[in-house]
Amino acid sequence: MKRRPTLIFLTSILVSVLLSLGLNLTKVSSQSSTGLTVSAAASLGEALQEIKTIYEKTQPNVNITYNFGSSGSLQQQIEQGAPVDVFISAAPKQMDALQSKDLLLSGTRKDLLTNQMVLITPKSITGITGFKDLTKPQVKRIALGEPKSVPAGQYGEETLKFYGILEQIKSKLVYAKDVRQVLTYVESGNVDAGLVYITDAKSSNQVKVAATASPGAHTPIVYPVGVLRDTKQVNAAKDFVRFLSSNPAKAIFAKYGFGIAKK
Repeated sequence: MKRRPTLIFLTSILVSVLLSLGLNLTKVSSQSSTGLTVSAAASLGEALQEIKTIYEKTQPNVNITYNFGSSGSLQQQIEQGAPVDVFISAAPKQMDALQSKDLLLSGTRKDLLTNQMVLITPKSITGITGFKDLTKPQVKRIALGEPKSVPAGQYGEETLKFYGILEQIKSKLVYAKDVRQVLTYVESGNVDAGLVYITDAKSSNQVKVAATASPGAHTPIVYPVGVLRDTKQVNAAKDFVRFLSSNPAKAIFAKYGFGIAKK
């Protein structure tokens, strides 16, 4: 007869423990971190790192990992199945390719930023004040992003064609894997000049802007953003894309020289 109260007592303890564990598990689950992988054009590096800092303060349970590179390389990685949640390209071409293959989440693509193409030189170089100066004999090497995979290279090649000098200077061109490598080549003095975005030029105190391309010299430079169809973090990815158009994010982009795309 004494066993019944004992069983009831033990059962109540067991239920209490299970409930306690359940509550604790719920609490841990609600505080678990959400990881977002964002593949973005190399030219966005500094601005996005600063945006990450303020975004993660507002969303402490979200952890953003960036993958920077040329837009063409990032596009190929996504097409090959890389686990990416958000893509920001430096040109519509790469985003168009993903959209044509139904790899974007419907309704999430939009134009985010704009940029400008400039000609830069090491600070020690003189005698280059315009694009046509690249034809001078003293200019031996000119850095340019690979046009097939680097949007800055595509815009740069269009600019050289616009000024009628591409064929004259083709033998001087040194191709780079992305726009940041172009900047590095110029900073190190390994080339006499390079074509980059104004945002890249502003990020370095070792180069100077020799000339700015006419707006009609190349296709408009537009950075589209979109959420990938296969993301496992739809809500978090959409929220981050929305934040990129917020006033705090716009202020950071403007600080680095980006323009805001018109809606």
